[in-house]
Amino acid sequence: MSRLLEATGIVKRYGHVTALHGADFSADAGEVVALIGDNGAGKSTLVKVLSGVVAPDEGTIQIKGNPVTLGSPLGARAFGIETVFQDLSLAPDLGPAENAFVGRELVKPGLLGWFGVLDSSKMRRQAADAFMSMGTNLMTLLDEPVATMSGGQRQSVAICRSIMWASEVLFLDEPTAALGVVQTRNVLDLVRRVAARGVAVVLISHNMQQVLEVADRVEVLRLGRRVAQFRAAGTNIEQLVGAMTGALDGSAA
Repeated sequence: MSRLLEATGIVKRYGHVTALHGADFSADAGEVVALIGDNGAGKSTLVKVLSGVVAPDEGTIQIKGNPVTLGSPLGARAFGIETVFQDLSLAPDLGPAENAFVGRELVKPGLLGWFGVLDSSKMRRQAADAFMSMGTNLMTLLDEPVATMSGGQRQSVAICRSIMWASEVLFLDEPTAALGVVQTRNVLDLVRRVAARGVAVVLISHNMQQVLEVADRVEVLRLGRRVAQFRAAGTNIEQLVGAMTGALDGSAA
């Protein structure tokens, strides 16, 4: 059976600097895959390639066994791929429901199809259904500006917004960075609930303990290449750090 998402031999150059040297990556439906590596390993560049932000110079990307060209973030969205970057890209003066539909607003048809107006009630209802289905604590905050929310609540808004549209793959870039213990637990629980809906969740993180707790599988990048794969169960932090630093190479996945 083909992988849901598979990248092979990805090369990305920036002038004289090569950020990815034939990197490989894969993820299956309903799987949480952690992508780890030291600073400069190529994680951010690979995520940008797989989310359509930048185009690879070489290599192939397949979705369900079919070669695709993403072209742009909008192109990636057409294949059911969504990404939550560290800056979250939320509109601070809007509420969670409004943020969920930024760039995807629903419009009521106007007279003869002209001059339609925003269908605010429908957007709010659909956002509420999505937030409720993901078990978040945002139902009483749907109309509150996200600027007034905690870091964990804003992270939940960003993730829920993406899962509304991510039918295949969701990339999460350091989703628990700068969060407290309770907020971190809520976000990690949300990650597992997203995967339970059949979406492949790719978690980029430096927190090895969280990686082993929430991920099904771990892929390790070093110097722009995938150097190891592990099943999270039965793997320890020392093995992950060894693969990241070059003290240990291999595959246990």
